[in-house]
Amino acid sequence: MSERAPVTDWVHDFDHTDPRWTENPYPIWDELRAASPLVHTERFLGCYMPTTFAAVKEISYDTEHFSSRRIIVRNVRSASPPPAPPITSDPPEHKPAKRLLLPPFTPDAVAKLEPRVRAICNELIDAFIEDDGCDAATAYTKHIPVKTICHMLGIPEDDSDIFIRWIHEVLELGINDDAILMKAVFEMSTYFAGHIASRKQKPTDDLITTLMNARDDNGQPLSDAHVLGSLRLLLIAGIDTTWSAIGAALWHLATHPADRERLLAEPELMPTAIEEFLRAYSPVTMAREVMKETAIAGCPVKPGNMVLLSFPAANRDPSVFPDADKVMIDRKENPHVAFGLGIHRCVGSNLARMEMTVAIEEWLKRIRSFRLDPSQKVRWSEGTVRGPRSLPLLFGKPS
Repeated sequence: MSERAPVTDWVHDFDHTDPRWTENPYPIWDELRAASPLVHTERFLGCYMPTTFAAVKEISYDTEHFSSRRIIVRNVRSASPPPAPPITSDPPEHKPAKRLLLPPFTPDAVAKLEPRVRAICNELIDAFIEDDGCDAATAYTKHIPVKTICHMLGIPEDDSDIFIRWIHEVLELGINDDAILMKAVFEMSTYFAGHIASRKQKPTDDLITTLMNARDDNGQPLSDAHVLGSLRLLLIAGIDTTWSAIGAALWHLATHPADRERLLAEPELMPTAIEEFLRAYSPVTMAREVMKETAIAGCPVKPGNMVLLSFPAANRDPSVFPDADKVMIDRKENPHVAFGLGIHRCVGSNLARMEMTVAIEEWLKRIRSFRLDPSQKVRWSEGTVRGPRSLPLLFGKPS
């Protein structure tokens, strides 16, 4: 993806799209954290990165100096995609925009979705259970959140390949290419505008209609542009993140058979295992734009620069997590920030946890033994969200 010069000095010239970062970012984060709580690169038109839990937290809560109007660090900034509230909103607009999205993601609302998610998982497994193995990323993990979001929005599951293409274009290819980014955003908006128009003629019982019927703090209906932005957000934030988290958990269980055997023997550990997978393999790195000069952890930051807000790096900070680089599925104290911090903490965290739990439970019920296929390569995604895009597995124990 990146045609820029390779990194020779991570501390002063980091690049989160470098293939080495994509493949194995953990030692890079350790090097950066040891050097400074805040590092800077001239790449991406100037970008900071907090390396410690404390520095990530400080920025997350500082909405005066750091704006969410840009949430992806890109190599170009000429194009500005339309807003996707509430994730691209700052106070005071943020709170009412987020409040409108909360009801469909409460624990009770998510619990009602669980039977459909279990059915989705088993329908997917049915397609490859008789084989010797599969690419778990393309055959299983990516389809679970796509089909779940389709179910919630009342849109055809057959359109899922289009959604996956848009996500790839926005979160990966669009980092370096304005035209690809804006084309994907336009296509998404056109697609959802058609669904909004059809529901104006014939309302349905789904999340699109719920948003169309919502009222702002003044009792006014949301504009079509606001509804469109929220739908784009749900599509992108609700799919790639969870797909990546499920895939990373399966990758861990394929490469750590002792943990897999323990989960099978002690299924009551599933909740702590899910939290540990979220901590250790947090998929999401967000961004902020520096609006006013300030200092973070004693380090000055200048307006106009972006901030790579790495929740995954924060979750590997050994000052907060003992044995931070060790994955312990029975870790008791686990204040991870996989879902973010502050006003932008993920509205869909209940849904993501449920999807992860169900996906791993249903897989282990039917495929108790599996490992990486040594003849093929695991491929990880690039950029803002990290997870396996190709996860070739073999079923059963080695002969």
